[in-house]
Amino acid sequence: MSRVYWDTLLFVSIQQAHPQFGPLVRQAYGAILQRNDTRCTSVFTIGAMLTLPKREKNDAVIQATRKYMLDGEVEVLPFTLNTAEIYSEVRSCTRLRPADAIHLASATEAGARLLVTNDDQLKKVGMAGIPTIVGLDGKIW
Repeated sequence: MSRVYWDTLLFVSIQQAHPQFGPLVRQAYGAILQRNDTRCTSVFTIGAMLTLPKREKNDAVIQATRKYMLDGEVEVLPFTLNTAEIYSEVRSCTRLRPADAIHLASATEAGARLLVTNDDQLKKVGMAGIPTIVGLDGKIW
């Protein structure tokens, strides 16, 4: 069993039933279950997922998001001092946006084997000591 880190876009694709990416994300999730891996993400992901529903004052979506993310199927990782150190290294060595650097630092700190994303910029990062970064193209599932 190993940790597989998901960035925010994967959870949003499921939550919003995205017609193109939703089925790919569900396929990736099925593979994770089959291999008995643990799906994890940063606490930052919850904040990102709650932003639009809070802006729209959509209490039903806010509650459903919290329930989905905190039901125990997803390991929610804290942002620790060590994560902040890794984040600063990632930001100093790459041109990643802050949110993507948080995901990469969180995955690295957690010892995730894979970081799954649909973000092309994040997929291009190559640094020593980070998880393998993969997309939803199905090549690893």
